[in-house]
Amino acid sequence: MVNGKELLNAYSELNDPVDQLGRFQEQLKLSEKGDDEAMFIDMDFVRALEYGMPPTSGMGIGIDRFVMLLTGQTTIQEVLFFPQMRPEKTVKKDSADKYAPAGVPEEWVPALQKAGYVTADMLPGANAQLVRQSLFELNKKYNLGLELPSLQDVESWVKEV
Repeated sequence: MVNGKELLNAYSELNDPVDQLGRFQEQLKLSEKGDDEAMFIDMDFVRALEYGMPPTSGMGIGIDRFVMLLTGQTTIQEVLFFPQMRPEKTVKKDSADKYAPAGVPEEWVPALQKAGYVTADMLPGANAQLVRQSLFELNKKYNLGLELPSLQDVESWVKEV
C-alpha cells in the first residue's frame, strides 16, 4: 500500500512437492473432463521441489496503478490506455431542427456537432471565423463536398439572440 492505495500484489510460490503434485493431479482430472486450460503434470518441477527448491516470492506491479500514483488519479479508469475499457461517455446532441431558427442548413449540422457545437445553444457568442475555419477543415478532411458558407452566414448563425 502506498499513500492509501494498493500499488502492487505480493505473493509467494508453493514449494511443498506433495501438495503441488496433488494440485497437478487435480488439473489432470479436469483436463480429462475437457477443460482446455487445465495443466499437465510437470514432473520436472515436482522433482525440483523434492530436491529442496528454496522458498520464492515476488511482486507484481501494475503500470496503470503506478501511473495513478504519479498523476494523482483516484480511479483506474482515468489512466487506462485503451478507451474500450473506460465507461463510454454519452453526449446529448440536438437534432437538426434545433439549429434551424439560427439559419443553419441541415447538411451542416453534423459538421457543427463534430466541431464541438453539439447543441444549438452553444453557437450564440461563438467566434464566427473559428466556426467557419472548423467547418472548412471538416469539409476537407471528410470529403463532405459541401459548399462552404460565407462568413456573413456563419456570423448570422452565431449572433446572440
